[in-house]
Amino acid sequence: MSAGSGEELFPRHSPLDGSALAEVEATPPERVPELVAKAREVQRTWMATSVRERSELLASVKKRLLERAEEIASLLRLECGKPVEEAVLAEVLPNADLVDYWVSSAEEFLEDTPVELDPLSYPGKAGSVRREPRGVIGLITPWNYPVAIPLRTLIPALLSGNAVIFKPSEITPRAGALVASLFDGLLPAGLLQLAQGGSDVGTAIIDAGVDLVVFTGSVATGRKVAVSCAERFIPVSLELGGKDAAIVLSDCNLERAARGIVWGAFTNAGQNCASIERVYVERPVAERFIDRVSALTRELKPGVDTAVLTTARQCAIVRKHLAEAEAGGAEVLVGGAPEEGSLEFPPTVVRVTHEDITLLQEETFGPILPIIVVESADEAIERTNGTRFGLTTSIWTRRYEVAQALARRLRSGVVTINNHGFTAAVPGAPWTGVGDSGHGVTNGPHALSDLTRPRFILEDRSGARSELWWYPYTPSLRRVAFSLAKVRGGAGFFGRIAAAVALIIALPKRLFGG
Repeated sequence: MSAGSGEELFPRHSPLDGSALAEVEATPPERVPELVAKAREVQRTWMATSVRERSELLASVKKRLLERAEEIASLLRLECGKPVEEAVLAEVLPNADLVDYWVSSAEEFLEDTPVELDPLSYPGKAGSVRREPRGVIGLITPWNYPVAIPLRTLIPALLSGNAVIFKPSEITPRAGALVASLFDGLLPAGLLQLAQGGSDVGTAIIDAGVDLVVFTGSVATGRKVAVSCAERFIPVSLELGGKDAAIVLSDCNLERAARGIVWGAFTNAGQNCASIERVYVERPVAERFIDRVSALTRELKPGVDTAVLTTARQCAIVRKHLAEAEAGGAEVLVGGAPEEGSLEFPPTVVRVTHEDITLLQEETFGPILPIIVVESADEAIERTNGTRFGLTTSIWTRRYEVAQALARRLRSGVVTINNHGFTAAVPGAPWTGVGDSGHGVTNGPHALSDLTRPRFILEDRSGARSELWWYPYTPSLRRVAFSLAKVRGGAGFFGRIAAAVALIIALPKRLFGG
C-alpha cells in the first residue's frame, strides 16, 4: 500500500484514539542506491564469517525483544489499534521462539550436503551443495503485523549471510524503526538498513538491483512487484492475500469449533491474511453452530477483545463488501457497519446463501464472518477451492483420518485440523500459499530456498590423464556409449549380455587412447 493510493504517508494520529504519533523522516528514493551499494560492500565481509559467529551475535535479539515487550505492545496499540494481549501473543513471544529456532538450527540447515556420485561412472569424484547467500535482500513488509512479519525474514536472511534493505509499511513506520533497532550494535554498520517511505522507496529498492525481493502485502501491489522484478531478472518471494475458509463437519466438537472460528475471524479485527473469511458448515449442525458463533461474537468487548481497523481505506473496503452482500440478500446476524468515519468496525456475522458476491470472492481484511450452509464435506471442499486464493484452510471434525484425506484435496498452502491461523507463529512450520496468495515461504528450512541459492562444488581426485567422454571422439567411444545404453536397459537379457562383452572389449581400448 502506498501513499499514492489515498493513504497519508506516515500517519500522524493513532487510529485508536486520535492521539499524536511521533514524526518519521522519509528516506529520499535517490539515496536508496547508496544504501544498497553500502550493504553490498559490507555483505562480502559478513558472508565470510562463520554461521556460528552470526548465530552468537543474533541470539541477543531474543532478549532485546522480550525486554521491550511492553514498549512494543504499547506502540502497536497506538500505531495499529491492536489489543495489548494480541500484540504480545502474536508479535513478541512467537518471535522470541523464532530467534531461538534459527540460531540453534542455522549451522545444521546451512551446512554443505553431499551429492551421491556413482563411483563407476564418476571415479575419484565427490560433490557437495553449499547454500550461498543471495547477497542484498530487499524486504518490503505490511502494516498488519509490523513486528512479527519482518522478523520472520530478517533473522534467517542475516544468518544466511545476506545484507537487508528493510522497508516497513508507511502506515506503521515507527514499528518498523523499532524492529530495526533490535539489531543495533550487533551487526556490521550498513548490513541492515532501514528505508522509510511509500511505493517510491519500494520501487527504488528494486531499481537499485538487489539480489532478492521479499514482499508481503496485497495482491495488486504484489503483481506490480513481480513484474518489476521480472523485468530485472530479480527473484522475488511473494506472500499475498487470503480468503481463508473453515470447514465445519457435523461430527465436530461444536463448542471448540465455534470458539476457534470466532477467534480466527476477528483477531486483529480480521486484518490478517489468514483470517477466516468463509465458513462452510454441514447442515445437521448448522443452526446450532450459527447460534453459538453469534452468541460468542456478541460477548466480545470492544477495545478489549477487538482491535480497531488501522486505516480509513481498509475500513471503506470492509464497508463496501458488507453493503454489497446485504444488497445481494445476505443476513447480518451480529454487528454491522459502524457510523461513518469510525474505525471501530464491530465483529460482524453474516449468513450467506450464494457465492456470487464480493464478500466471498475477494479478500475483505476486516471483521466480517460469512457463514454458508452446505450439504456435505465434498461440497465444502469444492466451494473452498473455488476462489483464486489458497493460503490456509481449517477443518473441524473428530474424524482425523477423514480430515487428512480432505486436506489432500484442498488447494491451500497450510491446512489445520481443529485450529486455525496460528501456525505462522511456529518457526519450524513453513508458511506459504498458492494462486493469488503468492508462492513465498517463511519459517522452517524451506524458507532458505528463497534466501539462499544452491552452489554445487565438485572435487575430482581421480588423477587419470583423461575422462571417458573427453576428446577425441573415436569408434571405440561410440561402441562404449551404445554398449552402456544396452547394458542399462536398452536391450533384452541376451542383448545386455552381448553388450557387456562388447563393453569389456571396447572400454580398455578407449581408456588407453583408442
